[in-house]
Amino acid sequence: MSKDVKAAKKTENPVSGIVKDTLIIFAITLVAGLVLGFVYELTKTPIDVQKLEKQAAACAEVFKEADDAGNLVNVETLSFKEIVVDENARNAVLDNSDVKADITEVYEARTEDEKLYGYVIAVESYEGYGGTIRFYMGVTTDGILKGISILEIHETPGLGMRASEVLVPQFRNVTGPEFTVTKSGKTNDTEIDAITSATITSKAVTRGVNTGMKYFEKIREGGIQ
Repeated sequence: MSKDVKAAKKTENPVSGIVKDTLIIFAITLVAGLVLGFVYELTKTPIDVQKLEKQAAACAEVFKEADDAGNLVNVETLSFKEIVVDENARNAVLDNSDVKADITEVYEARTEDEKLYGYVIAVESYEGYGGTIRFYMGVTTDGILKGISILEIHETPGLGMRASEVLVPQFRNVTGPEFTVTKSGKTNDTEIDAITSATITSKAVTRGVNTGMKYFEKIREGGIQ
């Protein structure tokens, strides 16, 4: 190697090398960001559509009724629109209750001719044995609880996890407005038979349903459009 080349290498500015590397990393990051942004925009609409379809199916589930064969079927063709949770009604219920629950979402259920049929109320109960129990409940404008559908539960396998099997059917087509848990066999529609060896789960779901029913009564007092 010639003395001139060696001298050139010795006089190279190390700062310029850092700048060059930084620009290369920036370019790579920029390109990667643009690609990810493109992929996101490409998949965003299908994902949103799937989410809405899943949401509508979950809402429809709580308004189904059992046919002669015991299968759950739609008795009304309904559409669902999310509305803002009425904070005044929500606070009025939660501030005067020792129940650890919350109203997180509310949907209007309307018939094909746009008549208000009822509401889907999303409840989160924090009293479950294994943590949060989240469910939808469907209430008609005249106060009939058509049903509930459990969306999230983390209870003990074989015990509290039987909530959908044991508890859900007991909340179909009942009026309440308040339900109690019994371990000695139900005598009327406002009593809910507890899951064997899972009273905590049974109470968590039941008290959560009561919270939802009280919220419904509050928004009904404000007038149904």
